[in-house]
Amino acid sequence: MNLIETEIPGLLIVEPKLFGDSRGFFIELYQEERYAKSGIPSRFVQDNLSRSARGVLRGLHIQSPKPQGKLVTVLQGAVLDVAVDVRVGSPTFGRHAKIELNHDNRRQLWIPRGFAHGFIVVSETADFFYKCDDYYSPADELVLNWSDPALGIDWGCAAPELSDRDRKGSTLAELAKLLPKFGTV
Repeated sequence: MNLIETEIPGLLIVEPKLFGDSRGFFIELYQEERYAKSGIPSRFVQDNLSRSARGVLRGLHIQSPKPQGKLVTVLQGAVLDVAVDVRVGSPTFGRHAKIELNHDNRRQLWIPRGFAHGFIVVSETADFFYKCDDYYSPADELVLNWSDPALGIDWGCAAPELSDRDRKGSTLAELAKLLPKFGTV
């Protein structure tokens, strides 16, 4: 397993070791001891899988005050994955990192608690799999507007397909009093 640090401390790109030959391949998507040594929690309580079509944008989602850390990967297809540091008081507050995750590079992204997360599908379809270190809590979910100018995210698509919930997302400034504090998550 290879770890790549992003420009935002704690946000990690994980390249699991792939074993392949003419028959196909084998990959460990998660191994508790190895991931824990890399700083990724060893306790995940929920696995999620979504399938989306090209141009679908999901996010930017965060839970507060019950945040979730997420280990995300793409099983089939390709997405542009984005994580935004929304920990009030963080030196990288409001900054984002983005990475293409696809079934060829088999990369994963560890998104710590205190980050908003979203992705846009750049292939015909994509199966997006993620492990969460806390349970989904609808009462704690916040939606950060994907096109908030303060974030400066280039999604590569001017008119993505959005859910009503994501279309009505709030700006970073509007959510500031509801976001987690740096050092507490």
